[in-house]
Amino acid sequence: MNKEYKSGFVSIIGRPNVGKSTFLNRIIGQKIAIMSDKPQTTRNKIQGVYTETDAQIIFIDTPGIHKPKHKLGDFMIKMAENTLKEVDIVLFMINATEQFGRGDEYIIEKLKSTKQPVFLVVNKIDQVHPEKLLPLIEKYKEAYSFTEVIPISALEGNNVEALIGTIKKYLPPGPQYYPADQVTDHPERFIIAELIREKVLHLTREEVPHSVAVAIDAIEKREGGAVYVNATVVVERPSQKGIIIGKQGGMLKEVGKRARLDIEMLLGSKVFLELWVKVQKDWRNKMSQLRDFGFREDEY
Repeated sequence: MNKEYKSGFVSIIGRPNVGKSTFLNRIIGQKIAIMSDKPQTTRNKIQGVYTETDAQIIFIDTPGIHKPKHKLGDFMIKMAENTLKEVDIVLFMINATEQFGRGDEYIIEKLKSTKQPVFLVVNKIDQVHPEKLLPLIEKYKEAYSFTEVIPISALEGNNVEALIGTIKKYLPPGPQYYPADQVTDHPERFIIAELIREKVLHLTREEVPHSVAVAIDAIEKREGGAVYVNATVVVERPSQKGIIIGKQGGMLKEVGKRARLDIEMLLGSKVFLELWVKVQKDWRNKMSQLRDFGFREDEY
């Protein structure tokens, strides 16, 4: 092993909607985490792998830390908190346009038991006047002694390279865990389901809250290289099913059209996507159904 080579795991934590997934997709260079302006979009730990000639950084994008309202929410919070014990560096990401709040206090309490370096990453600096940044940063520094404070814009890319350089300074020497061309540890099936779910969230806006899951029923590569995907969009109420299908099936067709384009980019193949919608009442509170969608009690 090259003794100069460094590698390690970096957790991205923060309140919902601070831009964690946007940051991860910027770093990795392609979409592996879904983005939405609704909170709690990320449900599983998304691992993104960033590889350079001298280092490999495995980023873990956690669900936004919030007060849980159902079993699914409990999983999401446990998942985010547990990653603090597993990583080499913690990035506490905040939104430069929002004031210090009770959610931040809650996260900082959790950080106090963390022995690893913790960076304060101030995201969305492209949306505020520089003069407003200093008082905000001071407020956070009063609450916790951060190893580094780095303002960035994940959307525009401002200062992201500098953040990568700083992370590398703190990484321990280590092996290259993943091949250089691998960008995530999640199987394609998981990412395809997430891309479909993202389109549902974007297109239905407030009418369908986060009671949406996507199950991939079949993926089949056929002659000529085309990939056929069958998926089911699961909701909790018949009224939500009606919204997702839309008038004369128009909404579901639009979800499928947009998702198919992203899936084709992911797979590099022509994709035929068939979508169905099914009602499973109160699935977010049922262990058996949470397991069906990839949540394992023993993991958290």
